[in-house]
Amino acid sequence: MVVEYCLINHGARVVCVREVQRSLRESVKLLIEDKIQSLGVGHLFTVLHDRIETPGGGVILFQGMQEHTKESIKSLEAFNVAYVEEAQTMTAGSLEMLRPTIREPGSELWFSWNPRAASDPVDMLLRGAVVPQDAAVVCSNYRNNPFFPEVLEDERAYDEQNTPTRYAHIWLGEYEPMAIGAIFHMANINEQRRPKENLPDMKRIVVAIDPAGSAETGSNETGIVVCGVGEDGRGYVLDDLTLIGTPREWSERAVAAYDLYEADAIVAEVNYGGDMVANTIRTTRPNLHVIQVRAVRSPQRAPKHAPGKQRGVAKAMRAEPISALYTLGKVSHVGAFPKLEAQLCLITAAGWEGVGSPDRADALVWAFSELFGKLTRRTSGKSTPVKANNVYRPHRWRA
Repeated sequence: MVVEYCLINHGARVVCVREVQRSLRESVKLLIEDKIQSLGVGHLFTVLHDRIETPGGGVILFQGMQEHTKESIKSLEAFNVAYVEEAQTMTAGSLEMLRPTIREPGSELWFSWNPRAASDPVDMLLRGAVVPQDAAVVCSNYRNNPFFPEVLEDERAYDEQNTPTRYAHIWLGEYEPMAIGAIFHMANINEQRRPKENLPDMKRIVVAIDPAGSAETGSNETGIVVCGVGEDGRGYVLDDLTLIGTPREWSERAVAAYDLYEADAIVAEVNYGGDMVANTIRTTRPNLHVIQVRAVRSPQRAPKHAPGKQRGVAKAMRAEPISALYTLGKVSHVGAFPKLEAQLCLITAAGWEGVGSPDRADALVWAFSELFGKLTRRTSGKSTPVKANNVYRPHRWRA
């Protein structure tokens, strides 16, 4: 497409972008050079060390978005096409900078990616609830390739037989089921999934909130997840109402969920804002029972030379007792929550492997940590064993 575009549109300026590009060897420059030669149009292009000059005085550049600032990105204003490769790694901040920069009449942004998670910024932009009106989104995999080689067919057949849990992501372009070493597994979630009909009565329901550090557009979301524990002793994920919004917006949504599900309490992480979080909720609804929880960094498993990883490790440690409940088949999702489930499956024993913060997953962990009480408490940094026949029966109360 790049070579063809430059042949048809003399003088075209194209920038090939990826989130991180440490060297030109990580770009598509060599692939474009090979395509120029295979099409027999090498006499029309001039291949230089850091760029390719195109017919009519145009150019193809290769850049990483992390090299740019809001000022330096302006150097791309006169470009006709931005081709974003490996777009699943593009951050929301990079997309925010790039989209208004490519502004020439008739200019286009091209994205190619193997979907990883519904929460990835490019997926939210082009496959989310509101897709840009002038977007063309094409789903394609090996089945659409008339030149699919026999050697790859052998590889495909091997993966279909031996790695079925990752086959759909690798070969069919479906979302990645889990990170390598994930402590939550889609197989467990799917196996225990329940419809809304014929659920047991709930002994207790909570609305859990994991507030974002900022309400700015493109920032992390405020996780709002509704969970319950049934008369059968099982946990149930009832709703995911996560949003990007102001404290007033997320508090109003949380209180509305509290009313809709006749919840017993709101569980709120207070790392961002302290008492302000509970006060914000009570401004919306005075005297509502709020259980405040705090995430404490646990350095036992984080290397001393990498303190920045401590919060990710602490998230994983908090999530491990909840993942054990999933492994034991004691948690059911009532319906499907793809963005929440994608976050769960990117939590590994080493920490969070996704982009941004897993606010939906954090809210779920807080909810079940409250609902299952002693079953999920830790002693000396280790998980308390969860027995399949244990049933936690908390007292019944209402604010």
